Amino acid sequence: MIEKDFVTEGLKRTKIDEYLEDELERAGYGGMDVQVTPLGTMIVVYAERPGMVIGRGGKTVRAITNTLKNEFDLDNPQVEVKEVDVPELNPKIMASKIANMLQRGMHFRRVAYSTIRRIMGAGAQGVEVTISGKIRGSRSAVAKFVEGYIKKCGEPSTRFVKEGFATVQLKPGVLGIFVRIMPPEAILPDKVDILPPKGETIENKEESEEENTKSSDQSSDEIVEDKSNNEEPSDSELVEEEKELEELEELEEIEELEEVSEEIAEKAAEEEAKEEIIEELAEEEVEEEAIEEAAEKIIKEDENDSSEDSEKSSK
Repeated sequence: MIEKDFVTEGLKRTKIDEYLEDELERAGYGGMDVQVTPLGTMIVVYAERPGMVIGRGGKTVRAITNTLKNEFDLDNPQVEVKEVDVPELNPKIMASKIANMLQRGMHFRRVAYSTIRRIMGAGAQGVEVTISGKIRGSRSAVAKFVEGYIKKCGEPSTRFVKEGFATVQLKPGVLGIFVRIMPPEAILPDKVDILPPKGETIENKEESEEENTKSSDQSSDEIVEDKSNNEEPSDSELVEEEKELEELEELEEIEELEEVSEEIAEKAAEEEAKEEIIEELAEEEVEEEAIEEAAEKIIKEDENDSSEDSEKSSK
């Protein structure tokens, strides 16, 4: 059956992708392409740091080709490494970076907003970052951060939108990070280009220019005023958004400082309790030593008395 062949090839590709993702995690793995040629199977690996993929003297690449040949039954596999031009536009790389930042203990909102700023600064049309899991407490929740324009359904979403997924193990549990990026070169089918009007005859142009000279001056002034009025709210909206982001960052920093201060206070209380316990133990040891000394004195006095009595009896 042809359907079974498609399914087996898809499973093989996903297994190869998972293997390369685990093997090249530190190199900034950004995906791969499999191309079957008459000479063999060409595997193109995209990475942020291709030097780590190749290894010293090509050691890592040779090990990968051997595993692909032996474990995945590929005919004459040839691995080609390509550097990712703009890592900020690769969703797999950005998802792994978010996972690393969350593993270091950073707040999920701060991580999401910083990555969205980086991706939009690289020229993306739209970004969506979804973090799911136990992010706030014991119950699992989903936090979604969106900026720009991004397609959700239809043929453009499958054709243009790039997706990346990563997981991270934290103390409360496992978090899932899902990143969707709309690249800047994506041209949607509903885009409309307004072309300039075709050339008119010279007579019509002269007549139209004479008729519209007066009205054009007035309309141009009105248009300039309208543009200035329209531009002002856009700038103010941008300023408000920046202020909101700054306020969010300040609130997150305040929360982090409060958490740190609470931890410091708890540690100080624990240290004080430990010092009190140590002092009590030291006092108990001093009392025990005093009791032992008194007991030794009594035993010595009893021995001296017994020796004196024996001497008197012998005399």
